[in-house]
Amino acid sequence: MRTSNHLIGALNFVTFLLSIPILGGGIWLSSRANNTDCLQFLQWPLIIIGISIMVISLAGFAGSCYRNTFLMRLYLVVMFIIIAVLIGFIIFAYVVTDKGSGRRVMNHGYLDYYLQDYSGWLEERVASDSYWGKISSCVRDSKTCRKLARNFNGVPETADMFYLRTLTSLQSGCCKPPTDCGYTYMNETMWSVGNGVMPANQDCTKWSNDQEQLCYACDSCKAGVLASVSKSWRKVSVINIIVMIILVIAYIIACAAYRNNRRMDNDESYGEARMTKSQPSHFHL
Repeated sequence: MRTSNHLIGALNFVTFLLSIPILGGGIWLSSRANNTDCLQFLQWPLIIIGISIMVISLAGFAGSCYRNTFLMRLYLVVMFIIIAVLIGFIIFAYVVTDKGSGRRVMNHGYLDYYLQDYSGWLEERVASDSYWGKISSCVRDSKTCRKLARNFNGVPETADMFYLRTLTSLQSGCCKPPTDCGYTYMNETMWSVGNGVMPANQDCTKWSNDQEQLCYACDSCKAGVLASVSKSWRKVSVINIIVMIILVIAYIIACAAYRNNRRMDNDESYGEARMTKSQPSHFHL
């Protein structure tokens, strides 16, 4: 077996290994979708891409081991399509999750989240009434707000201590009213109406001390979900970009090795043909 065949086989093994972090990232996003982010559609393309890379890498590995030209060509063609799809998906995920961020609150450790700070396809999908019902139920079932409760030696957390806490976007957006509503802190998920209510913020009237309601119907909760999804995707995108760069390099090397194989095959065929023609005839009259 030629050196280039060994090289292609090694590159196929590398791409097989590279499919693992992509697949792992998709599975991690899936677990986040079920328990935290509550968006159950963005992770599936990534899982499909990871599985596709894994399968086609095995096919390419078999083609290089057995010198099967068809499998090696199939590997190069399909891997090119997969890389193109991966690049497109990375760009898509970056575009739909790169809008909006939390707003800092004076003398507070956490951020407030506003839906008007977000826009685009993902915001429209999350904010739609038909889809938000499922997301809000998922956030409620995740018990994110119940985990807010703290006490120190049996003493409940004070308002000043709570204001200095660093909350997740879901905790800030879904488990408490927006700060500009002017509500008075009673405990982490119970607030009394104060004198500073701003009618311009419709979330102020949507807040409820009912532990099954809280701010799950608020736009701030929708913004919190969008912020959480963006944060998760930024983490996964870093891994995907690194893997994509390595995949492209491996693919270029594989193409060069395949062309070298083809050239050597042609040279051998030409050499055999010349030897056949140069052999003397053994036929006698």
